[in-house]
Amino acid sequence: MQKLLFSLLICITFSISAYSFQDSTNVEYDDASMPVQKITEEDLQSYKDDSSYNYTLEKADNSWWEKFKTWLYSYWLRFFQWLFGGEKAVGYLSAFLGLLPYLLLVILIVVAVLFFLKTNMNSISLSKKNKSAVTLSEEENIIKNEDIQQLIKNALEDKNYRLAIRYYYLYILKIMSEKDLIDWQLQKTNDDYQKELSNSTYAKPFVTITRLYDYIWYGDFAIDETKYNKAAAEFIKLQNSITKK
Repeated sequence: MQKLLFSLLICITFSISAYSFQDSTNVEYDDASMPVQKITEEDLQSYKDDSSYNYTLEKADNSWWEKFKTWLYSYWLRFFQWLFGGEKAVGYLSAFLGLLPYLLLVILIVVAVLFFLKTNMNSISLSKKNKSAVTLSEEENIIKNEDIQQLIKNALEDKNYRLAIRYYYLYILKIMSEKDLIDWQLQKTNDDYQKELSNSTYAKPFVTITRLYDYIWYGDFAIDETKYNKAAAEFIKLQNSITKK
């Protein structure tokens, strides 16, 4: 019985506490009116003029390089769209495509001409080598086997004074070789012989006739009888000094 009374007392106590708590948490509403803030046009203008309230992003102008890349990209994009997408070309692209066949033709012609020139130059180079080999073989045969004085006489009878000078120069080389003044070899040059004669009394005269020979024979210089006689005098002078040895 005592337990029942104790339980009842506790329930009454909690009920009173809950009621008191509920009563103390009632919401109070404020029904007073709020003043309306009015913003005039002048107030708005002051904010507009203040740069700190300007949140607009300004786009910087593109440089000329950026503009060029943009134009080039746009041009090529249009070109590939025309090429693969069937779009009709207009403007500069249309003009370029109109000239394209002619440009390709010019490029083809240039390539063909360069190929021809290269092939032709190789042929000329090979021809010169063959001609040089034939000439050297001919000179070797003349020096070793021919009567060079008779060849000079025949050339003079034909009034081929340029050829006569050539034979005279080969004759000088022959008699110098026979006198052991030079060591004649097929692969040697006239400069080699000048070096071999550098310490002899024949050095200066040999340089003189070598210059005449190079000028007349290799320079393809046509001479008459008077000019031949003047040049031949230098050859004869050197020939006489060699044969007297």
